[in-house]
Amino acid sequence: MKIGLTYDLRQDYLDMGYSELETAEFDSVETIEGIEEALSSLGHIPVRIGNGRRLTECLVRGDRWDLVFNIAEGLKGVGREAQVPAILDLYEIPYTFSDPLVMSLCLHKGMTKQIIRDAGLVTADFIVAHAVEDADCVAFDPPFFIKPVAEGTGMGITAKSVVLSRPELKAACLDLFEQFRQPVLIEEFLPGREFTVGLIGTRKEARVLGTMEIFLLDGAEKEVYSFENKEGWVGRVEYKPVNPEKDTLIKEVESLALNSWNVLGCRDGGRIDIRCDRLGRPGFIEVNPLAGLRPEYSDLPMVCGFFGTSYVRLIQMILESASKRIPTRGES
Repeated sequence: MKIGLTYDLRQDYLDMGYSELETAEFDSVETIEGIEEALSSLGHIPVRIGNGRRLTECLVRGDRWDLVFNIAEGLKGVGREAQVPAILDLYEIPYTFSDPLVMSLCLHKGMTKQIIRDAGLVTADFIVAHAVEDADCVAFDPPFFIKPVAEGTGMGITAKSVVLSRPELKAACLDLFEQFRQPVLIEEFLPGREFTVGLIGTRKEARVLGTMEIFLLDGAEKEVYSFENKEGWVGRVEYKPVNPEKDTLIKEVESLALNSWNVLGCRDGGRIDIRCDRLGRPGFIEVNPLAGLRPEYSDLPMVCGFFGTSYVRLIQMILESASKRIPTRGES
């Protein structure tokens, strides 16, 4: 197949004057090269497209592909991860990963948790604060955990994200409002074990690839898997594979992750983060339906490596899932 690659290359935006923080979610050239090499080894022809603007230029010019491997994050707005999927839907070009509705839903952490809670799945108590005064409406007890409602890669998460008392909450929320110009998610803080679960497939074919536990080392920001801990994880964070056959808690973690994946309608592959409360009960934190794919660095490839799934095989499984949405000859 001729497969287009849509992505936001971090260096392109740095060259335009955007900051390290603003570009934190964007991809390195190693990621693009890794996907290209995997697709080529599987017998496909990868074609670099680039970001959403470049995609529209290519489409107007008349370029077409059998399928687009989409990892474009977008730059602005709560619907930024939905921009490329929406354009491709308009042109009836199939693509990897979730559709525009799911991408927008999952980027908004408050709406995601609402769906999870309404489905009867476990997630910590929360509210979405649209103004500082909304902090007065929190009905659950401290400690609280706060973060921007629509950011990824741990952006906005620091040691200050854990707020120990009500009097501190307004000032902490105000800092995030001023920095990110968006609502703030206020949650019950979960102090227990933390996991990330890798998933592959869509609907009834979705399954867990594996789970790894996240351990913060002495050099890490305490208690939180923060932006700093994620970006500079060497020496700060240790990742260990965990097995449901050896630890019964992992069965609950993986069941919660898989059920959440399907309730949210996610497709092809991604990650779900789970953390336990003070009694050791797992709760849904958030989902990444557009998980990082930098070889040997991003969480999803790391999970795969722990459980014997090669990078090429991961790309192949994502592609196999997405290819089922390619219309067969004769279909409109």
